[in-house]
Amino acid sequence: MRRRELRIALLAGATVAFGVCAQAEEHFGIGRPATPQEIKGWDIDIGRDGSNLPLGSGSVARGRMVFAEQCAACHGEKGQGGVGDRLVGGQGTLATPKPVRTVGSYWPYAPTLFDYIRRAMPQNAPQSLSNEDVYAVSAYILNLNGLVPADATLDAKTLAAVKMPNRNDFVPDPRPDVK
Repeated sequence: MRRRELRIALLAGATVAFGVCAQAEEHFGIGRPATPQEIKGWDIDIGRDGSNLPLGSGSVARGRMVFAEQCAACHGEKGQGGVGDRLVGGQGTLATPKPVRTVGSYWPYAPTLFDYIRRAMPQNAPQSLSNEDVYAVSAYILNLNGLVPADATLDAKTLAAVKMPNRNDFVPDPRPDVK
């Protein structure tokens, strides 16, 4: 769906949700409409080109520490998997009978890693990491996959510049207004 269409759909959904919430408040005495500030808190999407990446930066070294504290229990000490998905390896396996889909083998754009971590991780406390910690964990995961050096520090510009191995293996969107 195009970004504009997505925003229109989200606005329409929010309008319906506000109406339902208002009805629930009127009829059942529960709930309230979301405030503009609450809605703004969820308007945090990151484009595949890095658009809307926030200020901040994070190093591989810091990412190693945050990963050990926040991520390793599910994803393994070095991202090899466990209760959570495997994050590392798999390069060259996508065309085989047993593809290994990881950040390093399957994901086409590095900024989507930041977006996913910020929105959904850690699973028991989504959106609890600072932007600096999300950049750091992203740097660490990309380093484990051999995509950035061990001394890398990522920010909006450098993360958007990371070329993922699978970036050209998805079907391109033919719509001219979609980046």
